[in-house]
Amino acid sequence: MAAITNTFTTNEAVGIREDLANIIYNISPVDTPFQSNIGRGKVSNTLFEWQVDELAAADTGNAVPEGGDVTEFDEVAPTVRMQNRTQISRKTVIIAGTVESVNKAGRRSEMAYQMAKRGKELKRDVEAILLSNQAAAGGATRRTGSLLAFIKTNVNMGEGGANPDYQTLPDDTRTDGTERDFTEDMLKDVVQQCWTQGANPKILMVGPRNKQKVSTFPGIAAQRYNAQGAKPSTIIGAADIYVSDFGNLSVVPNRFQRERDAHVLDPEHVEVVYLRPYQQTPLAKTGDAEKRMILVEYGLKVTNEKAHGLITDLTAG
Repeated sequence: MAAITNTFTTNEAVGIREDLANIIYNISPVDTPFQSNIGRGKVSNTLFEWQVDELAAADTGNAVPEGGDVTEFDEVAPTVRMQNRTQISRKTVIIAGTVESVNKAGRRSEMAYQMAKRGKELKRDVEAILLSNQAAAGGATRRTGSLLAFIKTNVNMGEGGANPDYQTLPDDTRTDGTERDFTEDMLKDVVQQCWTQGANPKILMVGPRNKQKVSTFPGIAAQRYNAQGAKPSTIIGAADIYVSDFGNLSVVPNRFQRERDAHVLDPEHVEVVYLRPYQQTPLAKTGDAEKRMILVEYGLKVTNEKAHGLITDLTAG
């Protein structure tokens, strides 16, 4: 039914206040399960080092005569001195002075809002870098060796794939092979490899596609239970538990790792270390604007790569 002639409506009205909600909605993910589940430490140099060692293989021929004298001594194997480098990552913001002064919806200070946002973005960057296929590199723009650059012992890979080739510094990347579907047999293979080496992995970290794939493994429904409560020992981000022949694995999805990788981790043997923790720095004022930088200098310390496993070259698409 049409309105009466000369009815004054909002189409002609001037001065109607805008209806802008005083909240800014953002659903971008900020959870970083790899960093949340591993340890944290400090370093004092851009090249940081640690030592690893292992026991000699079990000797089934270890029998000596009664009263026998010692004429030979076992060889002493030295420890291995491992290394990695720190990497600097940063985010910057420049805000005009007027922007800070005007009345804004959803935030009182534009600088404070943008710096909080940049901090979350920087943490996401670090998560993706630590799980990328990146070799350690020196020079002016240093790079830390990622988890994929370390793991070379307990691996199940596709045809044509190759492990990184390094001795003490993870300065090589792994060669990706032909993609294939993730199967339960692959997982069992790597968990068994880890256990044989003496490891006790506790986390299976996968991308979203392969998290769903894990849920379809034969018999998984009978081998899974929901993690209850928030106890100190609870794995952060755990969705459910896979019960292997060698212990339980918390299945943790991660948005920022490569979909083609499934990491079998012992969080007690890996940590992110900081030369300079997350910090905000005001930059020199050169005009009518405020400049800020948020920066972190960090590295990955894999205390023993044999504690972890990798199923890689998984179908990503």
